[in-house]
Amino acid sequence: MRKVLVTGGAGFIGSHLVDRLVEDSQVVVLDDLSTGLIENIFQHIDNRKIEFIQGSILNEEDLNRALEGVTTVFHFAAQPDVRVSVEKPFFDFEVNVVGGMKLLEAMRRANIMRLVFVSSGGTVYGEPERFPTPENTPLRPISNYGAAKAAFEMYLSSYAELYEMVFASMRLANVIGPRSTHGVIYDFVKKLEKDPSRLVVLGDGTQNKEYISVTDVVAAAICIANNMKEGHVPVNVGSGETLTITRIAKIVCEEMDSPDAKIEYTMTKRGWDGDVVRTDVDISLLKSMGWNPMRPIEDTVRQYIRWLRSH
Repeated sequence: MRKVLVTGGAGFIGSHLVDRLVEDSQVVVLDDLSTGLIENIFQHIDNRKIEFIQGSILNEEDLNRALEGVTTVFHFAAQPDVRVSVEKPFFDFEVNVVGGMKLLEAMRRANIMRLVFVSSGGTVYGEPERFPTPENTPLRPISNYGAAKAAFEMYLSSYAELYEMVFASMRLANVIGPRSTHGVIYDFVKKLEKDPSRLVVLGDGTQNKEYISVTDVVAAAICIANNMKEGHVPVNVGSGETLTITRIAKIVCEEMDSPDAKIEYTMTKRGWDGDVVRTDVDISLLKSMGWNPMRPIEDTVRQYIRWLRSH
């Protein structure tokens, strides 16, 4: 891939991808540090292994500078929170759709033809009837975040057809690992730090979702980039393992030395507006490319909790 751009490369998943890419590629990172942390990639800046540009995908000058000499783009910059998309729908649209469109146009002008996009297998399908859910399932998101991800995928489809560009959308399960600063596990840990005697769970605890380690996501991103051929191809990325929210709550209590904490439920159908209560994506397409998940999910959850405690 020679020289690559990672938008959002100081963020949770993006910084782990940068760790891998610097082994054999020139890497440019574009990040406005609104949710990412410079500490996540500081070692690479200090060693001059990457070019870091503090800038925004909404700024054309920043994009043009970041794209100089690049052959492949990994688009990880995003507004990442479903709940924020409910509270601030236009802000979510501006970052996740308008920002993506500005990136596409800058790529088209620069004749850069390859992009891997981080989409969402947990939100673009909404509440499908089939599990595991294949990529040809109709997109019926129930959150603004999912709608924005799906909308940008539609533009990838049209740009691929109109301008002969090559795209892949990674429809991710819920990603777990070091450097993550939001999500249900993070929230549970913070709640138990404040009150080790009780843990309030949003919903009824039966929400059953698929999770995947960030290490496996990075391996999937590299695999998908190396197998891109033509058009726009959506690819589900998951572990094949699901956990209920109740099971996660119990693991967190164990790891936080609060095994007797009382778990209380709000007893709503969803944990929050736009929450998809069941996710389980079909990963057979990704496996056919030679990729397989390597990290058991319960082990991944425990390792992440231990990382949070140590940080």
